[in-house]
Amino acid sequence: MKHLSGLDATFLHLETPEMPMHVGSLNVLDLPKGYAGDFYEDAKKFMASRIHLADVFTRKLALMPFDMTNPVWVEDNDIDLDYHVRHITLPKPGTNRQLQQYVARLHSSLIDRSRPMWEFYIIDGLKSGQVALYTKVHHAGIDGQAGVEVGKAIFDLEPTGRVVKPPRSRPRGNSYQLGMAELATAALRNTAQQYVKLFKMAPAIARAISGIARPDEKAAEKDAAAAPKKFNLFAPRTSLNVSITNQRTFAGRTISLAETKYIAKHFGVSLNDVVLATVSGALRHYLADNNELPAKPLVAGVPVSLREAGDDTANNQASMILVSLASDITDPVQRLKAINASSTSSKSTMNRFKAVILDDFPTFAAPWLVSGIASMVGRSGIVNLLPPAANVAISNVAGAPFPMYFAGALVTCYYPVSIASHGTALNVTVQSYNGRMDYGLIACRRAVPDITEIGDYMLAEHKLLMELTQKHPAVAGAAPAPVPPRTVAEPSDEAETEAETEAKPAAAARKKPAARKKAPVKVAAKKAAAKAPVKAAAKVAAKAPAKTAARKAASKAPARKAAPAKRSSSASPRAAAA
Repeated sequence: MKHLSGLDATFLHLETPEMPMHVGSLNVLDLPKGYAGDFYEDAKKFMASRIHLADVFTRKLALMPFDMTNPVWVEDNDIDLDYHVRHITLPKPGTNRQLQQYVARLHSSLIDRSRPMWEFYIIDGLKSGQVALYTKVHHAGIDGQAGVEVGKAIFDLEPTGRVVKPPRSRPRGNSYQLGMAELATAALRNTAQQYVKLFKMAPAIARAISGIARPDEKAAEKDAAAAPKKFNLFAPRTSLNVSITNQRTFAGRTISLAETKYIAKHFGVSLNDVVLATVSGALRHYLADNNELPAKPLVAGVPVSLREAGDDTANNQASMILVSLASDITDPVQRLKAINASSTSSKSTMNRFKAVILDDFPTFAAPWLVSGIASMVGRSGIVNLLPPAANVAISNVAGAPFPMYFAGALVTCYYPVSIASHGTALNVTVQSYNGRMDYGLIACRRAVPDITEIGDYMLAEHKLLMELTQKHPAVAGAAPAPVPPRTVAEPSDEAETEAETEAKPAAAARKKPAARKKAPVKVAAKKAAAKAPVKAAAKVAAKAPAKTAARKAASKAPARKAAPAKRSSSASPRAAAA
């Protein structure tokens, strides 16, 4: 048996029917060319050969007597794959929106605690001819980074897969659960160990608290300079900060990873700052639509990993910081810089505590007490009265930078599906994958019925930040950022299926009034050469040396509009993709 840490168990104790505490992902798969088999059966056989590679697939909970302390993980010798791997066919026409709505409904139901706490769904019937894989695993077993490690067990780098050594045979036990005496003894032993660990760490914790109370003067000055000028103890109240129901709505959007890195490098901020700014701009528009944008800045709760490099343990090792989204600032660039300042200050404070933050702590008599309080808080409506600590949860997980395959099918996207909670009805989680930034937006359907609007506003905000890199000079002293390749192709076929169109950010952005339809690459290049405005000249010359590009632009455009050679080589990051 293996004891759950205090942090792992907290996700169990806080779970209620209105607030399921599992995480998952939605992957759309391209079947092998000429495939004519039954992918569900193939996927089930595939999982049967892989589940021993990750503990999360083969362990279940053993509850303690009277729920006096945290449960333990025990091996399950009777795993029913027909239960864990399921098959769903979407009704016609099988659009991408139908797929996302079905995933939202699947994500709203609790996982059976008497079995290993995971479920996989193979979903076909898509208009595009693709199939989808929706997975969900209880958060008590993994955090975001541990989920990436679990993905390594089930995904391959080649369509032919890899040879997996079968598990060693083990003696099969006769008991379905452990005995009461055995569990009680283990509970008392683990509780004692937790108190000893807490006692040993007490001096380090005291030093960390003292350091916050009396910080180093230089560090204090640095934090004061970096901290945003407007940051309140509590976040402003919005329609996102209410008690939630078990109904969910979900939307997935994709943004180019290369373009996101380009924006970050150009303005001298982190990639995560650009993610926060993209969501901030989207929420500004969304709330302003209903005249409810607060005067005070919105605040994001941002998970921070405490995991050491190389640690692939399937558990939770994370904490959370609060970052101002600077939503009270109109200018997108100034907003981005304010977010960077707030994020830097919060991370600096977290780093002082990081070494002494406990992910395992005594929880004697806590399970039934915490569960009761969580249920009462959710159903009493008190969350609707108290000021929120954060308006939205935003998480960024680094995924695989290369293509992956599941049961021989190519994984085309990796949309995270996370947790909406009481007081924070919207969760935005992004995972990088193979040159993409896949955003998964999950929310309480009653609090955020129009989540697709937020997703579309995110695409528009990203496009705006890209355009502003051409109007604002790069940070002083920074090397010129390379022109990023376009990692998500724009559809040019008007007859493209709705499922394909909705899955691509450029197509979604095209629905906005500010967007304009682009011609195919070669045609656009010829038109640009003929008309020769500055930006078009830069696009035509993107693949040529900088001096050649400038010479062409100068010869075909009026002299007063000619751009310097250096600028023309990087003036249009989007053009290089073409």
